[in-house]
Amino acid sequence: MDIEQIARLIEKSGGRLYLVGGAIRDSILNKPIFDRDYCVVGLEKEEFIRLFPNAHIRGKSFEVFDLEGSEFALARTEKKIGKGHKEFEITTNKNITIEEDLKRRDITINSIAQDVLTKEIIDPYGGVEDIKNGIIRATSDKFLEDPLRVYRVARFASQFNFRVEQNTIKMMNSLREELKTLSKERVFCEFRKALSTKKPSIFFNMLKEADVLDVHFKEIYDLIGSLQPLEYHPEGDSYNHTMIAVDNSVELTDDLLIRYGVLVHDLGKVLTPKEMYPHHHGHAEKGVVPVRNLSNRIGVPTSWKKAGITSSREHMRRRNF
Repeated sequence: MDIEQIARLIEKSGGRLYLVGGAIRDSILNKPIFDRDYCVVGLEKEEFIRLFPNAHIRGKSFEVFDLEGSEFALARTEKKIGKGHKEFEITTNKNITIEEDLKRRDITINSIAQDVLTKEIIDPYGGVEDIKNGIIRATSDKFLEDPLRVYRVARFASQFNFRVEQNTIKMMNSLREELKTLSKERVFCEFRKALSTKKPSIFFNMLKEADVLDVHFKEIYDLIGSLQPLEYHPEGDSYNHTMIAVDNSVELTDDLLIRYGVLVHDLGKVLTPKEMYPHHHGHAEKGVVPVRNLSNRIGVPTSWKKAGITSSREHMRRRNF
C-alpha cells in the first residue's frame, strides 16, 4: 500500500494525512530525505487501528504507528507538567488541527506540513521564509517547555549553517538551569550529530552566545580567554584555536572518534594559571583530567574517551595542532 492509498483511506474516514517535519525542510533545501513522518488529523486512535490493523504500535507517553516503513502519529498537543525533557501531558483527539500540532514543535523550519493528497503546504509560522533566509527561530513560546531544544537549535545551526534569531537565543538562555535535568544520553545524541556536520564550531558558538556553553561543556568554555603565544597561534585564544582545529578536522576525516580527539586535544590549557600565559607548560599531560571529566559528563563512548586522552597526551610530539 503506497502513501496515497493510505491517505485516501484516512480521507474516507473523515481525516487528513500530512507529511511533517524534517522531510519538508530537507525537500525545500534540496537535501536527501531519509525519514518521512506523517501526522494524522481528524481520527481517533481506535479509528486508525481499525483502518490499519497491521500497523505496529510503539511509545509510552504517546503512541506512534509504524506502517509501510514510515512513522504515523495522531495530531497532538502538549502541556508541561514538570521540569525536564519528559514531563508532559499529551492530548490526542480528532479535533486537534494540523496548525495546533505544528505549534508544539521546536523551530519554524520544522513546523511545516504538506497535505499528502493536495500537496498544499501548511506553513502557519513562516518556516519556508526562514529556510530561504537561513534563520532558526522558535515556533512559539512552547519552545521554553523542553530544555533539549537548546542543543537542537545549536545542532541545526551547525548542520545548515543558519543563524539563530536573537529572541530564540534569549529563550535558550532562559532554559539554562533546566539543561541540568537532561540525561547524558540526550546531550551526547545532539553533540554527536553536531560533530558530524561540516562546521561543528557553530554548535559551540551558538551555546556560547546563549551563555549556556559551560553547563555541559565546561572544559570547552574554560578555553575562552586562555591566551597562547602569538607566533604559533595568531588566531587568538585556545577556544578559537580549538574551533578552527575541529572544523579543519572535518576536511580530513569522517571518523567522529578522531574529530573528538581534535576537539579535546588542548583541554590541558584550562589548568594553566593565568600568570603563566601565554605559555602552557605541561598542558599535554595535564589534559587527561579535563578530557576525562568532559567525556564522563556527556557520555561519550569509551573508545572516544581513550582517543581523547591519547590526543591530549601525544599531540605535542607533532606540532600539527
